[in-house]
Amino acid sequence: MRTRFHQSLDLLKEKLLVMAGFAEQSIQRSIEAYRTRDTSLVELVRRSEPAINLLEREIDAAALDLLAMQQPMAVDLRFILSVIRINADLERVGDLAVNIAIRAREMTQMGEADLPVDIPKLGTLAAAMVRKAIEAFIDGDALLAERVLTLDTEVDEINRAAFRALSQRIKQKPADTPQALNAIMIARNLERVGDHATNIAEDVIFWVSGSDVRHSSAGVSMTVPEPLEERPPIH
Repeated sequence: MRTRFHQSLDLLKEKLLVMAGFAEQSIQRSIEAYRTRDTSLVELVRRSEPAINLLEREIDAAALDLLAMQQPMAVDLRFILSVIRINADLERVGDLAVNIAIRAREMTQMGEADLPVDIPKLGTLAAAMVRKAIEAFIDGDALLAERVLTLDTEVDEINRAAFRALSQRIKQKPADTPQALNAIMIARNLERVGDHATNIAEDVIFWVSGSDVRHSSAGVSMTVPEPLEERPPIH
């Protein structure tokens, strides 16, 4: 029989997943706004931000109440602490989506420029990192979370390559400077999305195994212990 405490954990998880859905949708819409130059998508992203911010406050309040009233131990404590940290990362993903969407809108107001960068590819990879990190959280899968960490290097490399190519374009064709600068900022924001997905994956590993892999060497190739038997069946 489920205790009231574990029912509260279930509800906390469900609310975080709703927020994750909003954040992932916002990123996908911002990338599509860049790709299609559809400003209506920019407005959809901006309208989602208040809902994400409200959910962040509600999740934090619920998590802190559980910490104060239940004083959980071991895996339950790690779960709640991870929810608080993942909550903050998802809110930042929402903010970054707004930044990207606004830059995309600015670019639609400028002349066309064939820039030497594949923003949709970078965006698809960053969004995939968020999605896989959340899947790892849903399933309590530390091995999937570890695989998310390996993608961060690829995102970083694409972002660096984009910066070099766009900087060179500015030197060679100054007329493209406004477009190139916006593209540089979009790529940088997508790289930050990848960083937040990495944080989420690290928190999943912490919750499931108790291992703190933050600031480890590249955050990859570590052996993840088996989940503790006391882990609650949170669905």
